[in-house]
Amino acid sequence: MPSTAQAVTTAHEHSSALSNGNTETTAHASAPKPSSASKRRHSKYLHVAAYHANLRHSSLSRDAAVTPSFLGFRNLMVLVLVAMNLRLIIENFMKYGVLICIKCHDYRKQDVVLGSILFALVPCHLFLAYAIELSAASAAKQTVGQQKRTAEEKERDQQAFRSTWRYTALLHTLNATICLALTSFVVYFLIHHPGIGTLCELHAIIVWLKNCSYAFTNRDLRLAFLNPSADPDLPEIYEACPYPRNVTLGNLAYFWMAPTLVYQPVYPRTASIRWSFVAKRLAEFVGLAMVIWLLSAQYATPVLRNSIDKIAVMDIASILERVMKLSTISLIIWLAGFFALFQALLNALAEVMRFGDREFYTDWWNSSSLGAYWRSWNRPVYLFMKRHVYSPLVGRGWSPFAASMMVFTLSAVLHEMLVGIPTHNFIGEAGVAFFGMMFQLPLITLTTPLEKMRGPHGKTIGNCIFWVSFCLVGQPLGALLYFFAWQAKYGSVSRMSV
Repeated sequence: MPSTAQAVTTAHEHSSALSNGNTETTAHASAPKPSSASKRRHSKYLHVAAYHANLRHSSLSRDAAVTPSFLGFRNLMVLVLVAMNLRLIIENFMKYGVLICIKCHDYRKQDVVLGSILFALVPCHLFLAYAIELSAASAAKQTVGQQKRTAEEKERDQQAFRSTWRYTALLHTLNATICLALTSFVVYFLIHHPGIGTLCELHAIIVWLKNCSYAFTNRDLRLAFLNPSADPDLPEIYEACPYPRNVTLGNLAYFWMAPTLVYQPVYPRTASIRWSFVAKRLAEFVGLAMVIWLLSAQYATPVLRNSIDKIAVMDIASILERVMKLSTISLIIWLAGFFALFQALLNALAEVMRFGDREFYTDWWNSSSLGAYWRSWNRPVYLFMKRHVYSPLVGRGWSPFAASMMVFTLSAVLHEMLVGIPTHNFIGEAGVAFFGMMFQLPLITLTTPLEKMRGPHGKTIGNCIFWVSFCLVGQPLGALLYFFAWQAKYGSVSRMSV
């Protein structure tokens, strides 16, 4: 029996082997050979696999062949950030309850009336600038129309024009100065509410900058018009509306509403208005404005109020803790405000005006120095300062550093006016915005070499210095100091001192 069974088994195995061999031979062209991994899986020696057969490095080691992806850590950081902020939201509601009150307001009727009148009257200074330029353009056309032939007569006309320009410049200076000075006086002494005052002061500063650009640009265009053979090298885009055809009410009205501070007779224009685009941008602006209001009322106000006594006694440790706590809220409010203004509102306005150049900012969040940040985050102001302050000063022989100092001084004064006047704490009382701007000059000097370093390390360090100095320390500390100055003048601190 054993021999018979063995014979049957042997015959069966031999038949199977022949069958498998025939099948493998037939399908040799189509079936791939089994891999070494499958051989290991079907091997009867399962505990002898050589898993450590090659030289390999840990994924986080510098010697690793492939840099691993950190997408999971990014997801973790986002989740941790969400969880931490949810905890703060819950803690805030447990501690303070709902602080938002739609019906509550602390502005006076006088503030609303004066603010509305002031806001409506400020653009009148632009039309006064138009009247001044119209008179100067008429004089220039008369000079060209006379077509004097002798060099002596031409020189006499040029001297007369230069004398006329002095009067034109004086009128422009008086007009722009009265615009800004009158608004600042009314806001500082007659409008108590800082929000209403900020809107009026911001509008006046914008119109002042537009007035300056309108006067400076038309002055150069007028000189080019009177000296056509001097090769003024005007941009080709200006050929569509040469001087003095640009001195019209419609041209000025477009510049008044256009989202730019730099005057040009001609701007790049889009073909049509996309009203759906306008509606989306306005919805974003309204939504973000509500978010800013909610965050300010529910989260920023309690932190600021709880910081007053710490600042009054100069408790440094508590002040640092308040700054760190306020930094998260102020950063979110600032980012929301940036998106609401530069991405939503200005794009909506540009679409309505068919304004083609919409580079209102670049990737300022990647700035490797404070200088790069100021060149990229607010392009309208940067282009104004470069065109009408920095470049003319350098052209007159100033060094780039001295011209930059002048730009930052002017910018610091305007920032202080925008913040200090509506809060009734101008230079000498608080002056945080002015000195904060001027303090950035040494930081710019410090971070500029980092921007030029080869490799990513210098740029990373510069970017971290920017975020820490500007957003994590500068903004919340400035908010604390201005709030304390306001309370010292009108609120609880003044009552405590009595």
